[in-house]
Amino acid sequence: MEFTHHDVLRAFRERYQGSPLVVRAPGRINLIGEHTDYNNGFVMPAAIDYGTFFALAPATDGVSEIYSLKYNEPYTVDLAGEISPVRNPTWVNYLLGVIHQLKQHATLKPFKCVFGGNIPIGSGLSSSASVECGFAFALNELNALNIDRQKLVLMAQWSEHNFVGVKCGIMDQFASMMSKKGNVILLDCRSLEYSYSPLQLSGYSLVLCDTKVKHALVDSDYNTRRNECERGVERLRKHDPNIRSLRDVNESMLRKHEQEFEGKEFNRCLYVVQEIERVQAANRDLQNNDLKAFGARMFETHEGLSELYQVSCKELDFLVKIARKHSGVIGARMMGGGFGGCTINIVRTEEVDAFIADLVKSYRADFNLDAGIYRVSLENGVSVIQEQELNMIL
Repeated sequence: MEFTHHDVLRAFRERYQGSPLVVRAPGRINLIGEHTDYNNGFVMPAAIDYGTFFALAPATDGVSEIYSLKYNEPYTVDLAGEISPVRNPTWVNYLLGVIHQLKQHATLKPFKCVFGGNIPIGSGLSSSASVECGFAFALNELNALNIDRQKLVLMAQWSEHNFVGVKCGIMDQFASMMSKKGNVILLDCRSLEYSYSPLQLSGYSLVLCDTKVKHALVDSDYNTRRNECERGVERLRKHDPNIRSLRDVNESMLRKHEQEFEGKEFNRCLYVVQEIERVQAANRDLQNNDLKAFGARMFETHEGLSELYQVSCKELDFLVKIARKHSGVIGARMMGGGFGGCTINIVRTEEVDAFIADLVKSYRADFNLDAGIYRVSLENGVSVIQEQELNMIL
């Protein structure tokens, strides 16, 4: 079920009364640069007009409570006690990890919180990062902690690593927190240096096509890929101790030592090394306003993700195949961790309706599933929804 900031504000007033702080935390897309973030490479994400919404206010009774609209469930937090992961409900761990980190900096005031969102779950649009970043930002505002955004990004990532158990890279949280409307971010995941580039679509639109599948063992496979890359780095370090990650490796170096790799390690590393270079080339395409060249690199990325990194699936491959055949599509690929979720497509605006109709029909015929379709635009990162906008709600 999807919830807007209207729903979150109404639920807060019904449950707790008062006038809360309301925060919007966006989901994200990644134009190019998949599985490069945890290899210290480059990525090119942007926040979108789907998000998670939080309403928070100080607790008048001294009891901190978080209420999930999605699960219709409250959770009481003892801010004075030790904050640790819990077995049930699992959704609260995304938030507890944030509280744990913020408590290292200051004493938090008791609070009431209602949250919900409209990011399609399992679509690869980073609903989890949206939850972590929005909650961190909201508590930072509510408690006037003045922690800067990049530190909040790292806290949100820490929560995912240590309270949720997914060793994600920095991209999702960074995009949700730091994005700028109408722009993509070129993010160096090693130094966290970043720059904005306007995405000049000029008659083209961004369309996400959701497979509506999420194959099992996604988190396990994600961590397996990460481990394979790390083992590859260790093999190469025997020849050059200055190598710390695949960011420090070029393709010729990798191919020189191909016989030393085991299993799928070489293919995993080859994809990442090629993708790190591809992102930088794609950024040059944007600087040259060459959207078609940029789109061609998206197709290359999908091929690498499918054949070398092997995180695609038959449903994703099918959607990209359909997109490649359509005259209005100049770029398409799977997006996110893989094994399901969305493809991202750059489609000539005047042909979007025809593309969607063709894709939905073909996908239903082959998989007996209805693909989800999301037309997205680029938005700012986490922000407070201003009072004048809230006054228009109720």
